[in-house]
Amino acid sequence: MTSVDLRVGFVAGVSIVVAATAAHATFEITSAIQAELDRQKKVIAGWAADPVIVKAVADQNVKGPLPGVDNATWKALRRSDPVVRAFQSNPAGKFLRAKMEASGGLITEAFLSATEGEKVAFAEKTTWYIHKGMPKFDVPFTTRSAWQGRPEFDESAQTYQIQISVPVLVDGRPAGALVVGVGLAQLEKRAQK
Repeated sequence: MTSVDLRVGFVAGVSIVVAATAAHATFEITSAIQAELDRQKKVIAGWAADPVIVKAVADQNVKGPLPGVDNATWKALRRSDPVVRAFQSNPAGKFLRAKMEASGGLITEAFLSATEGEKVAFAEKTTWYIHKGMPKFDVPFTTRSAWQGRPEFDESAQTYQIQISVPVLVDGRPAGALVVGVGLAQLEKRAQK
């Protein structure tokens, strides 16, 4: 292979990525797609009310964030690190993994945050450890309402998705947030049914 072949291959690869990004940047949220997203918000709210999730958030709120772990430290941790694995293997992490796997590819990520925005559990390692200050955490936590993001490529899930989040209530008060990614390809298929 010559350097010209490599450059042509690189340019073609970049063109494909740019075209895919442009296609998802213009992803239209039709009324059928919004109806499916609204249905998923109700499903996710049911997950957020499950005793396993509520207990995990309540317990984490007693402990607080891991000492010395901020978003920069978190990014440096490998997926195989015992600290990371603990979030996946706790009861809430297993609950989220099971729900994600049962979704048939619709749910592309799921993670749970406590009062300070720190992680409680997840199906796969998240890009950030603390989401406080971001709408996906702040909106459900402060308004008690679901939040819906825009279609985008998610770094941790490595797919195009729309994130939705709902509050986790403990004793009737917001105590955390449950965030899920809804994959665009499966979302479109479900909306067409």
